[in-house]
Amino acid sequence: MPRPLFYSHPSSLEHETGGHPERAERIVAIERELAARDWFGFDRVISPAVPRDVLELVHSAGYINSIELAAAAGGGQLDADTVLSEGSFVAALHAAGGAVEMVARLLEAGAGAIGFSAHRPPGHHALSARAMGFCLFNSIAVAASYAGNRLGCGRVMIVDWDVHHGNGTSDAFWGTDAVLFVSIHQWPLYPGSGHPSETGAGPGRGHTVNLPVPAGTGDDEYLSLIHDTVIPLARLYKPQLLLVSAGFDAHHDDPLAGCVVTEQGFAGMAATLRALCAELEIPLGLVLEGGYELEALSRSVVATMEVLAAGS
Repeated sequence: MPRPLFYSHPSSLEHETGGHPERAERIVAIERELAARDWFGFDRVISPAVPRDVLELVHSAGYINSIELAAAAGGGQLDADTVLSEGSFVAALHAAGGAVEMVARLLEAGAGAIGFSAHRPPGHHALSARAMGFCLFNSIAVAASYAGNRLGCGRVMIVDWDVHHGNGTSDAFWGTDAVLFVSIHQWPLYPGSGHPSETGAGPGRGHTVNLPVPAGTGDDEYLSLIHDTVIPLARLYKPQLLLVSAGFDAHHDDPLAGCVVTEQGFAGMAATLRALCAELEIPLGLVLEGGYELEALSRSVVATMEVLAAGS
């Protein structure tokens, strides 16, 4: 069984956001708690920057250039929620690069391989030509596109359990059946998308599955959706790779939403998906998204990685 992999890069700390909820202390808190537990046996890997041609599988060249130029000019406020600093472009390149490299290593290793890519800024709100929701480049969408377009992986499944709908990821794969995108998210809530009627178009019809939940939803409901909806869908779709947009802002202590999941709930979802991947004989990769209360975030990542390591 291959050793699990943990991807990170120091540039995540150089994406400066001031007093913003999405701040460098998130990574510091996670890594401090993992170091105290010897990283649960995960091999630590320094993430490369994503190649420009790979980034362009999801994002337009003009948009990428605009972010690079804006960062070089010192950054600024891209929208009401999204901040850019001088170090943000490089941080976002390594965030996407970590997810891409993780996918390459997972597919090379095959069944039983597990990885966790922990960077900032997060990515699942980023559109092809627009930053939004704290996100610059959509790391998980880039990684899934790389798997399909460059590595011959014909079916990728993405499960997004961040409390906010992954609109950017949904948009990236709206018209294709090469990716099955399933999102569990609080609704109504930012960004306002993610209604069950949104199912994809053309060849992608039925390959976008939105599972909105109300504020106050906790462990039992989340775990039920994984058991009763995600697992049957995966068995029908038969993905060759399972990726998770692992946001931890559905935690009951998180200030930006109203769900009440605990760290045990996140661990339970991770354990269930790990068992699913073992059944399907495919690799599993997680990409960090949200989570803004530092103790809740770090405890949740620790609990998640502990159960992932237990199956490795």
